[in-house]
Amino acid sequence: MGLHLVIGNKNYSSWSLRAWLAVKASGHDFEEIHVRLRQPDSKAQILRWSPSGKVPCLIDNGLAIWDSLAICEYLAEESPSLWPLDGAARAVARSISAEMHSGFAALREHMSMDLQLLAPRKEYPAAVMADIRRIDQLWTDCRHDFATHGPYLFGEYSIADMMYAPVCFRFESYGVQLSAVADAYLQTMLEHPDMLEWKRGALDEQELVAAS
Repeated sequence: MGLHLVIGNKNYSSWSLRAWLAVKASGHDFEEIHVRLRQPDSKAQILRWSPSGKVPCLIDNGLAIWDSLAICEYLAEESPSLWPLDGAARAVARSISAEMHSGFAALREHMSMDLQLLAPRKEYPAAVMADIRRIDQLWTDCRHDFATHGPYLFGEYSIADMMYAPVCFRFESYGVQLSAVADAYLQTMLEHPDMLEWKRGALDEQELVAAS
């Protein structure tokens, strides 16, 4: 059966993006299984593959691995370089990835990922601004403390970057202003070849939806 990744719409399925980037970075050949979200039968379609009824779900020769962070960890068992190799850096990378996985509720609510959107706002709720400041500080601290080589959070591209990839698209869409270090990192992520490929896929997907 090989490796398959069940994902939702590329335009706004942020969790699918994280897992997709991880599979791409692992170097494995894989096939995408697309489930169109926000449809009456979306849940039923996802349940054909994912026990949780949510995307993403990685299918490896019949074995289902669901949840984006679990997928990343599964891939990292075979490809340890998906995490920073230095022990301290790896611990911090896992910490900030877990924080992204479970936190930033206000940002998720008020800044949903939508790659079709370019609508800068001048004001956001206080809780959203607090989330933005926290992410800015995380990015700045990681770049300062661990990025001795390479332009990513821990120098080399890693799962930590993948976990914050949807935030990068959100910040681009909503015109979020960041500090100099954080903004430089944002631009680096937006120019990553896999991010550009996902964005092209999202735009193509939206054109097909509009035509249907």
